[in-house]
Amino acid sequence: MRTGSKVAAGPLVWFSTLIILFLSAGMAGEEAGARPGKKVAILIFDGAEIIDFTGPYEVFGAADFDVYTVARSKEAVTTAMGMTVVPRYTFENAPLPDVLVVPGGSVRATQNDSVTLGWITRETARIRHTMSVCNGSFILASAGLLDGLSATTTYGNISRLRSQFPKINVVADRRYVDNGNIITTAGLSAGIDGALHVVELLMGKGYAEQVALIEEYDWHPGAAFVRAALADRMIPDLGLTSDGSPWDMVSTEGDTERWERVYQGRSAKTPAALAESIGNACMAAGQWTKKGGGEGTSLWAFTGTDGRAWKGTVTVREGSGGDHRYVVTVKIAKVHPGKQQ
Repeated sequence: MRTGSKVAAGPLVWFSTLIILFLSAGMAGEEAGARPGKKVAILIFDGAEIIDFTGPYEVFGAADFDVYTVARSKEAVTTAMGMTVVPRYTFENAPLPDVLVVPGGSVRATQNDSVTLGWITRETARIRHTMSVCNGSFILASAGLLDGLSATTTYGNISRLRSQFPKINVVADRRYVDNGNIITTAGLSAGIDGALHVVELLMGKGYAEQVALIEEYDWHPGAAFVRAALADRMIPDLGLTSDGSPWDMVSTEGDTERWERVYQGRSAKTPAALAESIGNACMAAGQWTKKGGGEGTSLWAFTGTDGRAWKGTVTVREGSGGDHRYVVTVKIAKVHPGKQQ
């Protein structure tokens, strides 16, 4: 090859060489037993939420861990949304893992299955980490494994976890909660964050960051986005329906400090009657107090689930085209004492 050709192709040649060396080192490492060698068992059951177990499965698999599904029997499991999965192992023949993942979904039957709870309890006592995803925390709680610990769950189940299991310190502002042996994550995609956290614990931060890059996942440990902490959860159900169907959601956006929702739909009520019914829905939500307003607008004050003071504005406007079409806008914001609101 001519010298000029070598110079022109230099970067590509070097890149290709590095890739070949990397792959060769990986294969040699497998032959030499240099793989991480960690085992991850993922519990599956009828009604398991798909992303709850496939998200962590993907992460641990990308980390080169040995990942396998386990169920009470070898019969095919039908997950949420109808996916059919055949478990690789049963409780009787599953290898002892380093990590056990307990997903959420339709968990009630599993919560009350003494055989499954017994297996989870025995495995947890012998392994490095047990991690629940979403409302899989209810399974761990039913086994008594979360008593005296901090834990989280999917945003819609935070209050229920508190009321059903008062011995648990329920956390609503983190995507995952690490108690050492037991880790719980918030809902759905938070299982990916939890799995990356476990990879970091077992293999180091850089290794976990590399896995996140491979998965093209924008991983930010301790990230501010936590579904249960967003302000929209404090907007009550306004009962907006047309012919039995909910109104269209035009937009819903905000953060932990404020939120705005815009609905549109039809109602046989007059604007005043519609505004009154919405006001009644707000008051029925508890601790919403009307503070005034004007034509088509009402002002509100309430105490949020965080115990802080909030203010709200509800606006009812006729939509374009008439024909009993309306646009309803709900805005809420946290009140900061001493700051101009």
